[in-house]
Amino acid sequence: MIFAIAGFALLVVGIAVVGVGLREARMTNGTVTYLQRLAGQDETDEFQQRLTQPFVRRVVAPLGPRVVARIASLTPSSYLDRLHLSLLHAGLSSSVTAEEFAAAQVVLAGLALVVAFLLALSGGTLGLLLLIIAPTVGAIAPSAWLQRIARERGEAVLRDLPDVLDLLAISVEAGTSLEQAMAIAGSHFTSPLADELVLTLREMELGLPRRQAFQNLRRRTNVPELSNVVLVLTQADGLGTPISRVLHTQSHEMRDRRRQWARERAGKMPVKVLFPMVFFIFPAIFAVLLGPAALKIMHGLR
Repeated sequence: MIFAIAGFALLVVGIAVVGVGLREARMTNGTVTYLQRLAGQDETDEFQQRLTQPFVRRVVAPLGPRVVARIASLTPSSYLDRLHLSLLHAGLSSSVTAEEFAAAQVVLAGLALVVAFLLALSGGTLGLLLLIIAPTVGAIAPSAWLQRIARERGEAVLRDLPDVLDLLAISVEAGTSLEQAMAIAGSHFTSPLADELVLTLREMELGLPRRQAFQNLRRRTNVPELSNVVLVLTQADGLGTPISRVLHTQSHEMRDRRRQWARERAGKMPVKVLFPMVFFIFPAIFAVLLGPAALKIMHGLR
């Protein structure tokens, strides 16, 4: 029990140290040094100021970029590319890089291995099994969490797609351009799809062609229905087809697909509810119904 508590404490401390190290490494840049020089601070004052900082900020924070760079150099580039694509689909590419995510996986796997080793010292087959299972779980759990976030974000995009297309069609019919309609949709919705539309609009404002900006939108979302809409809009833009008519057609089609998607999820619900019923609801029902009868039988046998 002591080893388990010590291992858990070590795991928590390790995660906290790595997180603080990466955060402080992001916050520390040349701008701070430049502003300090403008304020007239000399090297002695800066040294004394560093000594007053916490130990984690002074010692651990500089190790963050080195650890990330070292782990990234040992990680295959194909795996880093897949991680970057998954972070892009989950909407986390602006806050976490693929190298940092891979480093977090390695650190979690190592800490899980240390905890499993401490538990194995107490003896028993459970500790030996944890030596194999714990590092695997520590490495796979972040990837599973990332895939879940990307899937939920894709479902949110699919849910809002018909309503956004309707608003785009109404705005275009009112006389606005497609870019202005995208700005209106981005300001009236609070969803991942609205954020992606705003980002696409910013790319076009910076000089990126509309076709390329739409291709980037397809790559960031990875939703087949949205990819189909983008493809149709790109073709309509090239052929000179009225955008409002295309948007209305696509909105009706997306509503039908969303209805089918909802029916599919409703059809899967009985199967998903079966396991909670068997393991949690049925035992309670049996205890309430058969408990009194079992007590009477036991008293009768005495």
